[in-house]
Amino acid sequence: QYIEITSNLPNNANIYGIGETPDYFRRDPTNSTKTLWNRDAADPFRENVYGSHSVYMELRQGKFHGAYLHNSHGMDIVLANSTIQYRVLGGTADFYFFAGSSALAVIDQYTELVGRPNRIPYWSLGFHNCRYGYKSVYEVNEVIANYSKANIPLEVAWTDIDYMDKTRDFTFDPVNFPLEDMHKQLQNLHKNNQRMVLMTDPAIQHNTSYVSYSRGHELDVFIKNEDGSEFIGQVWPGYTVFPDWFAPNVDKWWHTELGEFFDKLPMDGMWIDMNEASSFCTGSCGTGKPADEIPVYPWTVESPLPHRDINTTNLFLVPPYAIHNPLAEISDKTIETTAVHSNGIIEYHVHNLYGYMESKTTREFLLQYRPNIRPFLLSRSTFSGSGAL
Repeated sequence: QYIEITSNLPNNANIYGIGETPDYFRRDPTNSTKTLWNRDAADPFRENVYGSHSVYMELRQGKFHGAYLHNSHGMDIVLANSTIQYRVLGGTADFYFFAGSSALAVIDQYTELVGRPNRIPYWSLGFHNCRYGYKSVYEVNEVIANYSKANIPLEVAWTDIDYMDKTRDFTFDPVNFPLEDMHKQLQNLHKNNQRMVLMTDPAIQHNTSYVSYSRGHELDVFIKNEDGSEFIGQVWPGYTVFPDWFAPNVDKWWHTELGEFFDKLPMDGMWIDMNEASSFCTGSCGTGKPADEIPVYPWTVESPLPHRDINTTNLFLVPPYAIHNPLAEISDKTIETTAVHSNGIIEYHVHNLYGYMESKTTREFLLQYRPNIRPFLLSRSTFSGSGAL
């Protein structure tokens, strides 16, 4: 459960990469700890956020070289005392080195390994509008119109989860975002050579009256607890289950749900969000709860419940080495690290791959649904090779 590898660096080395983290472009070689553990956090300075990329390049004596550790486990990469040190919570030390000697050559060699970026639609290079909190499709229509009035070229109008009915995937709010008026918006956008992108989350409301859950449950596509029951966290629609991207039937289920969604509204692209994966509670907090119970969002509670007792005897919940993920447990605000995938692998080993795996099957759907149209897909959570699927 712990691998440590240290290599010397020149004094004041010029290191670039190791993310995802808000930080200065050139990493501080004297005091940097880069944590790779995908986390729902917007922009905390120098902390881990949505993606994990254990690759860096160094500029030394006018030439670039690079190094990449192919490992999905949580880790700290520490720059200090003229060294780079990897502290990894498992897996193997599968290193690749790129000789360069230009920055472009390093990138070329790295992407030859993890995959070249896919080509994106030409229209996606234009100006986009996106914001959480629009109250209705009519407000979004007004925003789109105001771009034209201001002579600002708008290529794409995005809508966040506001369009959903009770924040459930593949649905439309019948009052504020009725499907008929969403169709009109899409038609008007297309008439002006503009595009529409909508958000989809992986978390599925745990409720047998919700058809996307019922079909997924029947096909056995959700992540499990150690006792074989479904792992139930909390996200926007309440208590939720999470697709297991390793499950044999998950592609069939996910593609069916997306196909019906696109049949209702043939939008131009997708934004998959909350796929670190994010959960608002720790552990399977929805286990044993009534299906129609909708918990309050934790940040709205004046006196939140204390954190659960930390089980230090379970080394997959509390590893011997604590990476610098700034929460009480590495399972906080995400899927429990002891949750089980259909292939028997626990979340601890593949946590950083969740968004990558969702991206992979979602892109496959888009290619099948519109085989002659270049897909547009944006994923919040990423891993090395994302975008080259």
